[in-house]
Amino acid sequence: MLEAAIESYVVETAKKAGWFSRKVQWTGRRNAPDRLFAKAGRVLFIEFKSPGEKPREGQRREIAEMQKAGMEVHVCDDPISAFSVLGVEP
Repeated sequence: MLEAAIESYVVETAKKAGWFSRKVQWTGRRNAPDRLFAKAGRVLFIEFKSPGEKPREGQRREIAEMQKAGMEVHVCDDPISAFSVLGVEP
């Protein structure tokens, strides 16, 4: 399953479960996570990857900086791991 297909499936399922979601592109910043999700005061980011793929070095640094600042950021390479983060049933 390709990264885009995983992301689309998770976003569609999450929206049905009441999650707000937006694609994230930050001007002047590379390596930002793919998606922002929010529900009931909880805000988190997910970086989607194809199965078995890991974040690039720049992405690892960006995610680490965000987490150090107290932001919730996850890397998911399959729908089940994303659903687990979001507490959503497939």
